[in-house]
Amino acid sequence: MTEADFRTTNSLALPEKGLVAWEAPSNIALVKYWGKHGLQLPANPSVSFTLSQATTKTAFAFEKKEAGPDFDLQFTFEGQAKLDFEPKIRQFFERAFPYLPFLKDYRWSISSSNSFPHSSGIASSASAMAAMALNMVSVERQADPSMSDQAFLQKASFLARLGSGSAARSISGPLMQWGADQNWPGSSDLFAAQVNTDLHPIFENYCDCILLIHQGKKGVSSTAGHSLMHGHSFATSRFEQARKHMGDIREILKSGDLEAFISLIELEALSLHAMMMSSATPYLLMLPGTVAVLQEVWAFRKETQIPLGFTLDAGANVHLLYPESNKEAVELFIDEKLVAYCENQQYIRDSVGKGAKPLEGEAVSDFF
Repeated sequence: MTEADFRTTNSLALPEKGLVAWEAPSNIALVKYWGKHGLQLPANPSVSFTLSQATTKTAFAFEKKEAGPDFDLQFTFEGQAKLDFEPKIRQFFERAFPYLPFLKDYRWSISSSNSFPHSSGIASSASAMAAMALNMVSVERQADPSMSDQAFLQKASFLARLGSGSAARSISGPLMQWGADQNWPGSSDLFAAQVNTDLHPIFENYCDCILLIHQGKKGVSSTAGHSLMHGHSFATSRFEQARKHMGDIREILKSGDLEAFISLIELEALSLHAMMMSSATPYLLMLPGTVAVLQEVWAFRKETQIPLGFTLDAGANVHLLYPESNKEAVELFIDEKLVAYCENQQYIRDSVGKGAKPLEGEAVSDFF
């Protein structure tokens, strides 16, 4: 598929007004994407678990107006006007406009909320942009009911990517793959796709406990971090490593080999941060608490033989990944040993989820 395939070409009978709402999940990459080119295109493929509890709910109320040169937007976050969020939302509308030309035909009232604190350090852009993209395509689908489910999800992922690269993977679940890769049939740089491989049952309810080592803004944004991969001394080697890991993890997810799974995800996490520390302008997002947790996890796993692994996002927080069957022992370990490293002793219990879902009834009316 090409970008042209996502343009709205039909003369649509658009509704006069309406209300749509979606809840979209965050995700945690197992094989990381770091580095991009063009307009939000990945330098290497990636695969992620979709989460179930860390979500964003977003509603769009829309009403037709005379088309003008600009977008008519109002945005509230958790009931409060957030003018500082509007530039990013307006940029997203600008990028989506070539594919949804009706965006300037409406007055948009957008209301959003997170299931987790916005300042918690959890990357909310993936779930936020995915929810907005799903709402946009829902409006299009009202005018074009013939749109298939596959076309709907592909276009939502395509548009979400324009707002935040990782948002492309926050549409379906439990596993999403993004980036052209010969080992993954149907894969594309333009959108992420639900993985239809035979997922071993042990991963279907896999747990992810997110330790909030640092709550607040990162010292270096992901956008800046991606740009530092241009001309990076180890970029080529890193992209080759990621592509090899994509082939490896496909087989691991089928076999349920937890030792291999843990080895791969931890290597991916540390490789991501190694790229940051070895860039032309070196920086470090891990904090002392992050490093201490990793060492505690290694010691715990050696002592107990419980298959507890970790991964990291582009920040200080730690995602602990483990089978549901080990939940009680791991959560006891967290409470006894690891919570002390968390800011305000806060962490989020999460697990693998099924993907975004539309909101209806009271869940929608609560927004307005």
